[in-house]
Amino acid sequence: LESSLLTQPWASVCFGESTFLVKACFRDTGYILLISDLSSVWYENADTEAVGQRSKELNKRLTVHVSSFLHRLCNLMSPLLAGQLDTATSFSCHRAAGSLSLHVKSELSGLPFYWDFHCCPAPVEMVSRHLVRPLIQMSLVLQYQVQELTSLLLQKDAEIEDYRESGATLSRDRLRTEPFQEEVFQQNFMAEVRSSAS
Repeated sequence: LESSLLTQPWASVCFGESTFLVKACFRDTGYILLISDLSSVWYENADTEAVGQRSKELNKRLTVHVSSFLHRLCNLMSPLLAGQLDTATSFSCHRAAGSLSLHVKSELSGLPFYWDFHCCPAPVEMVSRHLVRPLIQMSLVLQYQVQELTSLLLQKDAEIEDYRESGATLSRDRLRTEPFQEEVFQQNFMAEVRSSAS
């Protein structure tokens, strides 16, 4: 389940006034949920036995197979993670003493359907594997792309300057651009990043 979770994208989700990053993976053998507010990371890994036991406690009137519960949970979470609001389903989040609970209220076969995800703090290795390492890898890729684009822009500027020195002129003056200044670009970019973060 956790290896399958690695391939799942993070989704930005709002519960009340709080925004979280969430990813989840559901299988016939259970589910795993990972949720973060970028200060803490919580998770729950539940197998079929845990799902069966909790479903009996929360949904006494429903008598369906555990796989049906898992399938229903997947169908409830998928629109949420895709950014699509389902008016028939409500989600609420509660934090207490290091734990986090995600409460789901919907219906199944015409009867009320309830579910609670009981999440505890994620181990450091899990946080590193799902959050820290991918972010660092993406940051390195973006840095490399910026270096490549900067190099390409400088080459283009040199090419344009060579055309100008050869007597070439623009047919449309609005296409004229200023030479790329890497240092100025970096300063302006960092200033924008700081202002958006504050």
